[in-house]
This record gives sequence, C-alpha cells and structure tokens, in this order.
Amino acid sequence: MKEALVYKGPRVEVHDAGIPKAEAGQVVIKVAVSGSNPKDWKAPEWFDQLNGSNQGDDMAGTIHAVGQGVTEFRKGDRVAAFHEMMKPGGSYAEYAVAWAHTTFCLPEKTSFEEGAALPLAAMTAAVGLYAVDRLNLPHPWAQATKATPLLVYGASSSVGSYVLQLAKRSNIHPLICVSGRAHEHVEKLIDRSKGDTIIDYRKGDEAVVQGIKDALKGEKLYYAYDAVSEKGSPQNIAKVLDTASGRTTFVLPPKGDWKGKFDQFEGSVHQSTTMVGSVHSDSVADRDLGYVYFRYFTKGLEEGWFRGQPQEVVPGGLHGIQSALERLKDGTASAVKYVFRIGETEGVGA
Repeated sequence: MKEALVYKGPRVEVHDAGIPKAEAGQVVIKVAVSGSNPKDWKAPEWFDQLNGSNQGDDMAGTIHAVGQGVTEFRKGDRVAAFHEMMKPGGSYAEYAVAWAHTTFCLPEKTSFEEGAALPLAAMTAAVGLYAVDRLNLPHPWAQATKATPLLVYGASSSVGSYVLQLAKRSNIHPLICVSGRAHEHVEKLIDRSKGDTIIDYRKGDEAVVQGIKDALKGEKLYYAYDAVSEKGSPQNIAKVLDTASGRTTFVLPPKGDWKGKFDQFEGSVHQSTTMVGSVHSDSVADRDLGYVYFRYFTKGLEEGWFRGQPQEVVPGGLHGIQSALERLKDGTASAVKYVFRIGETEGVGA
C-alpha cells in the first residue's frame, strides 16, 4: 500500500508499506478520505522520533478487518475514526488502524469527506466541554437550565466550530465567539436570539476584551474554551474570567512558546489543557466519554444538527498533503478542513 511520511519543514514523502493488522479491540479501515490537522506538521518538529512518520489521525472509509473482541463493526461498514496519535498505522495511507471505541458509523447521507473532517477536532471539543476535569458543562441530554455564558476563542477553527455546535445542543448561551475573517461561517452556528455574538480579534486586544464585557451585560463569565491558546488569547481571557470560580481550558500545553500562560490567571480559576489523546489513555472516564460522544456524533449527523467543518479536497491524494500542511503552518487556512482522497494518489489501485 502507499503511505505518506511527514518530516520537518513540512516535507512529505510517499512510500510503499505493508497493510497493518488489527490487534484485539482494533479495526483496520480502508481509507477513502483522510483529514489533516495543525498537529501533523508540528509533531515532527516537536519530537525527533516522529520526524518521518505517518501523522494522519482523521479518517473515513470502510471497515477492512476487525480484531479480536470487536463486535460493533463488520467488513464494509461506512465509518470514520480517530487514530491513536503518535502510533503506527495512521490515516495518511491506503489502510489505517483505529481502536473500536474511537470508531463510529457514518450515515449514508454523510460523505467520506465530511466524515474525515470530524474525529480529532470534534472530540477535542467534546472533551474540553464535558470532561469533569475540564469545563464540566451540562451534556446535551442534561441541558443547561439557565443562562450560561461561554467564551469561545477561535470560534471559526475546527475545534471552535464543534464547540459551538455541541454547546448549542446543550442549551449553553450566550456564546461569545472570538473570530476573524470567517464571520459568515460562525454566524451559521450561533443563535442571536439567545444573545450569541461575534467579536473580531483583528480590532486588537483592547477591543476584544471590551467586546466580551459588553456581551456579558454585567453577568460574570465562568467558562472559557480557548481553541487558539496563543497570540494573546490567554491574557485576554484572564481579564474577563471570574477569578473566584472560573474555568478555562486550552488546546495547547503551557510549555515552550506558551510557558507562563497559566500565570496570567489569579484567584481560584480552574485551568486545564484539553488533550484529545486522553480518549486513548488509561483513564476510564475519558475513554468512556470518547466512546459515547463518537456515537453521539453519528446521531447528530443523522438528525442534521451536527455537521463537519467545511472541507477543501486537496488534489493529488497523499501527494497533496505537503501543500496542505504548508498552508496550515503559514496560517492561510480559515474555517476549512483540508482533506485528501486516497484513491487520487498516483499508484493506488494500479
């Protein structure tokens, strides 16, 4: 099979590899479409051992094989899945491996392109919103019964977009959305009648902080989801979050360029980092949360209240990955998920 390896740069090379095998509790998926994430170019630069590895973690396709103990899926089932990060068998290949509990069925009306836009970012949103050691907000089946302002920094990003959809399903309002040029995209995901609003970060930090305060209308802010976690977002959140019992979660860890990020907060603010890889950890709570929400995504797709971030198909299959990662690195991507049709790769199916 063909597989793409990502190197520092980013630089991508496509080579021949063997089809992976499913261990107990795993499935092998014939990948129709793979999705990309900013992590894919960052990991080879952060970790030398990952320089020249298959960094794909989002996939959609059909079940090729199941491992021992897997009863939920059968060969040929249409699925999407979240590959365990930093492990072999990633989705930048014709065949990939995923754990059964982070695999979920795709309704017939959901395209593989949309399916590949979901897993990592959508689960990051769910873990940050609902895990007890993150924001611990009400689940959609136990909706909020009173006004619950939620600040979403980076609302047009993939993670931010899924935060908005899930929070809206949980009846969490007003949603205070910090975004940039993707105003129209965010507008489609909020409810103005419930006080939801958009603040343009391009107007500067002072305007952002004042815009958040104006949107609160005198109410306190207890919850903030930072889907950016750099370029001043933690500092701005620190100026508006309640210092007695506020909760904020970040998508980047407080190290390297983000060292000291948590130092911005005073009082008893509960601070956390949402690492989506926790659904593959030994934590029963996070693994079960992942299991439940991936299946809940299937329900949302079928019922129409949940949908994937807009997708842009990059031509060339696996050979298109490098150009997409370059655009993710230089910041030109906005409100879009870059996906790759594996069948378009030269040599596939030959």
